[in-house]
Amino acid sequence: MDKSTQTELEAAAWRSLTAHLQTRTDVQNIDLMNLSGFCRNCLYKWLLAAAEDQGAELSKEEAIFQVYGMTYADWKANHQGKASEDQLRLFNETKPLHSDISGH
Repeated sequence: MDKSTQTELEAAAWRSLTAHLQTRTDVQNIDLMNLSGFCRNCLYKWLLAAAEDQGAELSKEEAIFQVYGMTYADWKANHQGKASEDQLRLFNETKPLHSDISGH
């Protein structure tokens, strides 16, 4: 497979992933972190890091919108619930497995 095709396929997979997460507003970031070690916030931070590596201009707000499909304030107001004690406990237990970019 040539590099251009690989890049196009990876971009399509990214778009599918972010579209899926935008429709699954019932899935909380803490649940994603606890299960997989990354969440929507990690995705936008990876996008920012990739833009920086490529010398492309991308603001934090633009990256958040690409991942969330809305502003972070709108996400929090409409979809973010309060974490349960069990979610917080598991979050702390799984911290060593979280993405390095998460900053947690």
